Amino acid sequence: MHTIRIPKVIKFGENALSETEYPKNALVVTTATPELSGKWLDKMGIQDYMLYDKVTPEPSINDVKALISDFKDKKPSALIGLGGGSSMDVVKYSAQDFGVEKILIPTTFGTGAEMTTYCVLKFEGKKKLLREDRFLADMAVVDSYFMKGTPEQIIKNSVCDACAQATEGYDSKLGNDLTRTLCKQAFDILYDAIMKDKPENYPYGSMLSGMGFGNCSTTLGHALSYAFSNEGVPHGYSLSSCTTIAHKFNKSIFYERFKEVIEKLVFDKLELKADVSEAADTIMTDKGHLDPNPIPIKKEDVIKCLNDIKAANF
Repeated sequence: MHTIRIPKVIKFGENALSETEYPKNALVVTTATPELSGKWLDKMGIQDYMLYDKVTPEPSINDVKALISDFKDKKPSALIGLGGGSSMDVVKYSAQDFGVEKILIPTTFGTGAEMTTYCVLKFEGKKKLLREDRFLADMAVVDSYFMKGTPEQIIKNSVCDACAQATEGYDSKLGNDLTRTLCKQAFDILYDAIMKDKPENYPYGSMLSGMGFGNCSTTLGHALSYAFSNEGVPHGYSLSSCTTIAHKFNKSIFYERFKEVIEKLVFDKLELKADVSEAADTIMTDKGHLDPNPIPIKKEDVIKCLNDIKAANF
């Protein structure tokens, strides 16, 4: 038997943001500047809300504690994660403490976080991947409105993330016929959108990717990427090389097309400051990503992958 978990309600497509009704006295959580978040909130048409805009990029458990400390006594009716994965992950982790439902609204279309039971936070400076049913959104709102005005590099990093999740999810040993169908469809949509310059289709592809990989897992590419993310490299950027090399190692059916995507998007070569052997030791502890990999992974495999990434040996 297989089980698929997705949000209770998914609103997507043109004008989904403005046509959705939001509860009064909701707490909106974001990383955006007041100027930008104000524009988004006006578009939403939300009334009678509270705003917390102090979430940091690549958030830690301290962001969660600060949010709870500042607003729990104010008894918000719901938490709304408005932004990229950072805002949504803080809401996912915090909602249980508030005892309210969570609404997730992605603005960057890469993490697929609005669809998944995953949450990524830093504990003692290191990223940790968490997975619990309580992290699933009660409602997700997906609208391409946010593509307008988003910096090109953020769009590139985000769509690379979505492509990596879809293709790694397809290869995952934890997958099933439905997750593989969703993941393949997601990558086909994203590949077409990237190669034919149709970014308006990124949100839909990312949404499908989240439904797919969120019910299985990502694999070696994501495990490798955290070595670079922990040195401050944006997650999507780190996946450009890490997932390419992982697909090469795994002999993935997506290797050639994923490489085409990376070449089209144009990413710089990655640099790793840490000692390769020490970085490999840390990566080997990431069983959540390595155990579902289609091929068993040894430390020497990780070292070779890291060296290939550094040399851009695709």
